[in-house]
Formats: sequence, C-alpha cells, structure tokens
Amino acid sequence: MNNSLSPHEEQNLMVDVKLLEEENKRLKEQLNGYSIIFERSLDAIVIFNKSGEFVDVNEAACQLFEMEKRELIGKKLTMFLDLVPPDILMFQQSMLHKFGSFSDELLIKLRNGKVKHIEFSMKKDAFNEFDVVIMRDISAHKALERERIIHEFLFKDVFNRAVDGIVIFDEFGRFIDVNPAFCMSLNLEKTKLLNLSFQQFIAKECVDDFVRLLAELKEKGTAKGELSLVRFDGTVKMFELTTTSNVYSGFYMAIMRDVTDRKNMEIKLQKSEERFRAIFEQAHEAILIWDDRGYILNANRAASRTFELPLNLLVRKNLLDFLDRGDEKVKRVFAKFRKMGEIRDELTFHMPNGEDKQLEFTMKQGAIDGYHLTIFRNVTERRKMEKELRESEQKFRSIFDHAMNGILLWGEGYRILDVNPIACEIFQATKEQLLHRPITAFIPEKVRKHFDKLIQQCDRFGESYAEMDFSNDEKQKIVEFALKKEIIPGVGMIMLRDITERKELELQLRKSDTLNVVGELAAGIAHEIRNPMTALKGFIQLLQGSIKEDYSMYFNVIMSELKRIESIITEFLVLAKPQAIQYQQNDVCKIMQDTIDLISAQAMMHNVQIVADFALHIPFIYCEPNQLKQVFINILKNAIEVMPKGGEVTVRIGQLDDSHIRISITDQGCGIPQDKIKKLGEPFYTTKERGTGLGLMVSYKIIEEHQGKIDVESEVGVGTTFHITLPIERVEREVEHETGIQRV
Repeated sequence: MNNSLSPHEEQNLMVDVKLLEEENKRLKEQLNGYSIIFERSLDAIVIFNKSGEFVDVNEAACQLFEMEKRELIGKKLTMFLDLVPPDILMFQQSMLHKFGSFSDELLIKLRNGKVKHIEFSMKKDAFNEFDVVIMRDISAHKALERERIIHEFLFKDVFNRAVDGIVIFDEFGRFIDVNPAFCMSLNLEKTKLLNLSFQQFIAKECVDDFVRLLAELKEKGTAKGELSLVRFDGTVKMFELTTTSNVYSGFYMAIMRDVTDRKNMEIKLQKSEERFRAIFEQAHEAILIWDDRGYILNANRAASRTFELPLNLLVRKNLLDFLDRGDEKVKRVFAKFRKMGEIRDELTFHMPNGEDKQLEFTMKQGAIDGYHLTIFRNVTERRKMEKELRESEQKFRSIFDHAMNGILLWGEGYRILDVNPIACEIFQATKEQLLHRPITAFIPEKVRKHFDKLIQQCDRFGESYAEMDFSNDEKQKIVEFALKKEIIPGVGMIMLRDITERKELELQLRKSDTLNVVGELAAGIAHEIRNPMTALKGFIQLLQGSIKEDYSMYFNVIMSELKRIESIITEFLVLAKPQAIQYQQNDVCKIMQDTIDLISAQAMMHNVQIVADFALHIPFIYCEPNQLKQVFINILKNAIEVMPKGGEVTVRIGQLDDSHIRISITDQGCGIPQDKIKKLGEPFYTTKERGTGLGLMVSYKIIEEHQGKIDVESEVGVGTTFHITLPIERVEREVEHETGIQRV
C-alpha cells in the first residue's frame, strides 16, 4: 500500500492544515477573550456538569460565595439552596429543561451563614455537555427596594392617618392627591377635591401670598406660610403650611395644619390682652408686677399715685422698700404667700414722702408670665372712718345702754331689733327674751288694744305718744311710750319711760296745792271763828254761873262741842302755816307709851284693849315728841272709833333696818276698801260719819316733815294696819317757805 500523497493531495492537506492552524489560532484568541471575559466579569459565572457540580468558576463567583476557587470546584449548587423551597427548585428545573434557558431569583445561604439574594440566568448545554449560570448579587438592591416599599407604605399610612392636611399638587396648584384630614378641613369628599385647585379656595386677601409662596417654592424647593381657605359653605379655615418640591413624582407636597381654632384663640387672647392692658392702665386700684426678689417690673398709673412715685422710678424699686422688713406681720404675710401661692391681707406701707398708708392687697404667685401680681387698694381713709365709726358706735352704744330712759329699736312687723337695759327692766325681761319677738308680746293684755291704736297712729303719722298702765298686783307702774316710725330706713324707735314716780309726785303736788288752798282757807276760817268762839265761851261760862237751876248737863255738852270746835280750829292753824320744830333725840317707845296711857281711858269706855309690843333696844330717833304724840292719838282714836263693839288694838315698834324703825298700829275694825286707801290723807276725806278728814291729813303732813312715810294695809271685814316708818338719823335739807328758807 502506497502511503505517499500526491502533490495535489499534499497541497490540499497543507491548505487544510493551514486553515486548521488559523482556526486554532482564532479559537485560541477567542478562548483567550472568553477567558478574560470569564475571569473579569462583574457577574459570577459558574460552569456545571450534568451532576450539578461546579466545573469552573470565575473570581466574581468566588466573591459571591465567599470561597476560594479550589474550594468551590466540585461543590454542588444545591448545598447553597437550603432556603429555597423544593417545589420552587423543581419548578425552575422544569422550566430549564423545557426552554433550555431560564432566569429567576434565589436565596443562597453561604457556609458562614450569610444569606444573599441573587439574580441568575441559566443556559443548558452552553458548552457541549456543560451548563452555565450567570449570577448577580442583588441583596443591596433588594434591601433598597424593601426600604423603598416600607417608606412608601409608611408615607401612605402617614398620609392617610395624619392629623394635618397633606396635599400633593402640581405647579398650577391643582390637587393631585389629598389626605382625609384635608378633606375634613374643607368638608369635601376626596373625589370632588381632586378635580379642584388651591385657587378655588384661597381667600381674596391671600391670593398674592399664594403667588409669592409658589415662586419661592420653585426657586428654593421649599416654602412656608399661612393661607386662609374659604369653604363652599362660606366658613373660613386658616392654615399654616410647609411646601416641598419634587417630593412625589415631580409634584409638590404641602403639609397644612388647621390653625383656625388657635388663630381664633390668639385673636381672643390678643383682645383679652388688650382689655387687660386697658384695665391695667385705667384701673383705680394700684397694680404691680414683680419678680421673686421683689423688684417691681411693671406698674400702672394708679400705683404711681398710691406709692407717690413717678412710674419710671417706681419700676426700679423693690416692693419690700415700702415695708418694715423686720415687722413680724410682714414676715408672716410673705411666708404664707410663698407657701399658699396667693394671699389677701393688709399692711402699712411707708411712702417716700414720709406718709404711711394702710393698703389692702391681693397677691397671686406667677400670675403673669411667671411673675407675681399684686392689686392694692388704699384703705387708709376707710380704716380711719371705720375707726371713727366704731368710736361713734361705741359712744352710741354707751349712750344707748346707759340712757336713763328705755330705748327699743324695731323692724318689720314691729319685731325687736335691739333694746337697752332700762327697757328690759320696764318689760321685766332679759335682752335675749326680747330680741326678734313682736313688741305686742310684752304688752299687758289690759292695754293691748290701746297699744294697737298707738301703732296705727305711728304707721299713719310717723310718730305717736301715750301713757299706759303696766301696774300689777304687786307694783304700780305707769309707762310713757313715744314711737317714731323710721329713724333710719327700716328701723323704728320707741322711747320708754317709767313715770310712776313722776305721777306720784304730780299727785303729791296736787295734794300740796290743795293743802295750800286749804291752809289759806283754814287761816281765814280760824281767824273768823276764833273771836266769836272766845265770846261764846265767855258768855256761856257767865251764863252757867248766873243760872240757879241745874243745867250742868247742857252746859257740859255745849262746852264739849266748843272744845271740839277749838280743836278743829287748831288743826286748821297747823295746816295754815309751817311750824318751827326743834328736833331732838327721843325714845319713840316712851312717846307711844305716854300716848297709850293718855288714851287708855277712852279705849276702856269703848271696850277696846290696847296691846303694846315693843322690841328691845330700839334706838332713839330725832323727832318732835308732841307732834308724834298727835299722830299716834289721831290713829289710835280712829282705831278705837272703828270698833264700836270693842276689840283689840295692837301697837308694835321694831327696827326695820339699820336706818329706820317701824311703828305698826293694827285694829280689828271693818277695814277699808283698796280703792279708798289711796285717798287717805287728802283734805276733808274721811270714812267716819262725823269726821272731817283733817286729822289724817295733819298726821301725813307731820310724818312727811319727819322724813318718814305712812303705809296702810287693810282687808275688809278683818281690820286695818297703819305702818309708820321713821328715820333714825335726820338728813338736813332746805325747805323754801314764803317767809324764806328754813333748815329742817
């Protein structure tokens, strides 16, 4: 067999070899290029065999798996796919077999535990029987995407939940998106708002402001301002807004805070502050604002007048400069102020001009911007007036309480508002019992109608006057009432006076006048009768001696009656002129005993027994014995005469107290009615058939001149007792008579 080649064949072979060399060179160059691309590729490239083992990897793959190339060769991809669910792997393999290539994303877990999110593209049989996978680490991209999604979610959540209105708008002011808060502010649904723009709501006075805001937004990318939007119902909403450009797909975003309420409040506060400032400046009371150290920061004009300093000097002063810092009350007041935070009190402030003022004040801690507020009122004059009023009231009260007359103040319904001690004595009740009760409750029933008429007169004429008998079984009392309707609005007054003594004095004065008349009459009668009586007595005595027949009985009767007439004339003369009496110390018991001895014969003739009961050691008294004897004779004779059938007269003498003795003469006669006892001692008043009444009148006069008194007790059908009270020692007094002043 001939193995040699023909020239032509050899030439063809040479051409083929040359072509092969060129192809081989080209392939080497291409492979070298691929190798460079393979090694320098930024994406990880892995070549697998049919068993899924790594045959070759580039540097990027080593960095992706964070392993050396020698460590990766022979490893299977599945050992890094623990985090991929099996069904996902099966799905990806089926897609690769079906289409020959497939792209997707996977999570790989490295041997150091790190997890990476990769994007891959796989080609089946890329190099003969080898598969190729190109992988890229998109973990950072996925993280950014997740962050973007979170931010977008958060933005939408904030957008929808925000309390402030959020508006996305374009450069023309048209609404692109709005959140619910903005819809609520404008009281419109979102679907309606998205067809509208800012310009349709902006108040006329804010149009220029909105134009400037848009210009600033385009120039600087952000802008702030205030806008007033007019809702379709005509109400105005005020907003503070912050705008940002290109925040959302190239649009603008505005965050709008509804400050309508705040603005209204600010307006109110501003007006309130203006009012406060006006009040502060125009207030009549002094107002100071001061700090914790006491320094005055602000003051009004009234404070300038009160503290006697110009405002510019007053605000430099310390509040304590006007006070006595060492005063205990000042210390207590400020200690209480620091503790309580506020106080109302009164202190004496010393003014720069030397004047002291009593100021009433109210302090409030931190009342204005953390500073303290004090309002002062000058009460110096008021305190002075109050003091004068208290003194005046004390004087009035002293006069009211110590008045000699009773004073009663009454209000509505004649209820007693106040009463003085004399009025209490007149009504015989305590002040507590009288207060707040009607006056009529203390008026005796017997004069109630009279008092009601008195009230009616007072209501009608504004005043009334009357005298009323408040007497009872124990004591006689006459009360004078003088009513005045309104001494001050709503208050009436009653002046009360116990005029019992005055009435008695008036009665005695009337008796005295009667006695004077009787005395003058008696003097005339005695003078006219005595001379004829003397002649009668003389002629009777002559006639008695010249008549021889026995007419002695008749002459005795005539002489007896003439003596009786003489005794009456003598009593007249006692009444007619005062007697010059010489008072000496005498034993009243002896005088009485002498009188009893003198009249005992007459008593025996009337079957009357006189019983004497004299106490031991009765002191001597200053008296005129003959006059007392005349009194005793008159009373004893009356006692004998009122017992025609006989009886017993008891005479008792005892010491009443340290200054007086009492002589009591008691008979067992028929007695004297109570209404007649008062008339005893009056001229010509008598209870006897033949009496003149002059005997008792003379007796009363004698005892009165002895500075004593006669009291009578009597019970009809039982008897009568005359009590004669005489002083042990006389008190000298001057008695004026027609002839001059006589000391008795």
